[in-house]
Amino acid sequence: MRFADIGQQLRAYRLESGLRAEEIAARLGVSRAALYRYEKGEVIKLDTIRRLAELLKISPLSLLGIGVEYFSRPLALQERLRQVEEDAEQILQLGGALCTLVTTDGYDAALTEALSEASENASERIAFHAAAEQTLGLLHARKRLYQSRRPSIIAMVSEQALRAFLADGIAPALRLSERQRQRCRVAARAEVENVATLMESVPMGLQLGLLTDAEPTGHFIVLRARERAHLCANPFLPDSPPLGAIGVGTITAADEAVTIHQRVAETAWREARKGAEAAARVRLLLAETQLH
Repeated sequence: MRFADIGQQLRAYRLESGLRAEEIAARLGVSRAALYRYEKGEVIKLDTIRRLAELLKISPLSLLGIGVEYFSRPLALQERLRQVEEDAEQILQLGGALCTLVTTDGYDAALTEALSEASENASERIAFHAAAEQTLGLLHARKRLYQSRRPSIIAMVSEQALRAFLADGIAPALRLSERQRQRCRVAARAEVENVATLMESVPMGLQLGLLTDAEPTGHFIVLRARERAHLCANPFLPDSPPLGAIGVGTITAADEAVTIHQRVAETAWREARKGAEAAARVRLLLAETQLH
């Protein structure tokens, strides 16, 4: 058994459960420190894995990294995605308006402001604030990891998703004042301009394409490491509310799932607009959707 992998999955499923570490440790009959050691990859008995799986309401196979992992909380899925990205050498993305790992600091700042205002208005203010801080922490950790490791990325963004992003701004599902919503729209425009710039300049190891003719029916990422590949089907936008989002994301290393999604993405890449042509199309979209 790969205890480090089990520990990573245990942390992700702990976040998915919504239970605090001390609650899980108490029910399991161990100290919180022991639980954290399991998450860091310490040897864990099969009986403990079975009991943890029962407590977290998942299959023991999920903790062992066999089969499909399911996540209904954006925070838990982002943590698991961060773990997979730690070893990824190639990342292939289909769908969405952005490639999260190459968003600008302005995106982070706008999301931070939006989450801060939404926290003040949330009915469960303390829980929302804690989840928001974790969300931002994971976003920053994922981007720092990308900057240090620089895996190659091929990402295809959708023209329809870009249009919706420009209309609604960053964090469209958050309840915000009109003033803050306008700031989110301004930040979205800057982010879309960044997309166009990256398409035009084609930095080493990063290729962005634009899907215009066929809209993808789902958003997924294939992450390839030296030993194996993972597929992440993600229904959550990178700026989804940290609490209350509705959807189920999945991660699997099953060969057949990875292969068919890779094939679909490669077909889409051949048909996507690229380079200067894609950048011009994105800038035309910006011109058509001027802020008023």
